[in-house]
Amino acid sequence: MLVRLLYASRAVDTSPGAIEAILAQSRQYNPTCGITGILCYGGGIFLQAIEGGRMAVSDLYGHIQRDSRHKDVALLHYEEISERRFGGWTMGQVNLLKLNHSILLKYSEKPELDPYAVSGKVSLALLEELMATAAIIGRA
Repeated sequence: MLVRLLYASRAVDTSPGAIEAILAQSRQYNPTCGITGILCYGGGIFLQAIEGGRMAVSDLYGHIQRDSRHKDVALLHYEEISERRFGGWTMGQVNLLKLNHSILLKYSEKPELDPYAVSGKVSLALLEELMATAAIIGRA
């Protein structure tokens, strides 16, 4: 049973080193658990989609909720899926500082990442557009 989970959180430490440590840990851990996904980060906010087996995704989300590097963790969207949408990434990354702000503005009131202010389906649509426009880096 494959599932997709989308959540938002705020970074406790916004330094580049802290963000890179989270990505490195994801890229090391996720392949052994069959998890794929994408992490969008900007303005101290994470928006992440994770896909995989139901138990593996549930376990990872529970870990994220307890992780001291995250605060204000919010579940945005959860669904059973027939196939992965972000299967090409052990953990793809989007650098919002290098993104055309019109893409963000298309999905929100202001050209900034704020998944707390939009529906989970809107946030998922944003991630799908970022994938379609090749804004995702870190293919593995």
